[in-house]
Amino acid sequence: MEIDYKEIASYVVILIIVLIAAQHLNVVVSGSMEPAFYRGDIVLVEKADFFGIHEFNASDVKVGDVVVYDAAWYNQPVIHRIINITDINGTTMYVIKGDNNNAPDPYYVTSSQIKEKVVTVDDNLVVIPKIGYLSLWLRGL
Repeated sequence: MEIDYKEIASYVVILIIVLIAAQHLNVVVSGSMEPAFYRGDIVLVEKADFFGIHEFNASDVKVGDVVVYDAAWYNQPVIHRIINITDINGTTMYVIKGDNNNAPDPYYVTSSQIKEKVVTVDDNLVVIPKIGYLSLWLRGL
């Protein structure tokens, strides 16, 4: 049996592409951002730090951006929209809120907490509807 190194290399390249793509997809687990996107949708994200590559600078986010951040009030990353930016004692702080929520998230957020930003194309969020339901079902969510 002869080993086809080109075929093995092509499988390795495909696997790497799939793994990188999977790291840039986020399944929506709640309805807090409706109608921008819904539970079970998948959003395409860029990362503040992807193995040392900075796809965006977390301190450059602006009002209107939808970000994924490490919330002080919840044990999972949260996907919500920046609604205000303020300076508190020389530190830039972000006020973040789910579009479908009545009030902003309970704590200010620093740029170091912002890990991802939802990708937009022509000011539209990149959303893949409903295919995340399988992931939610498998995770018991």
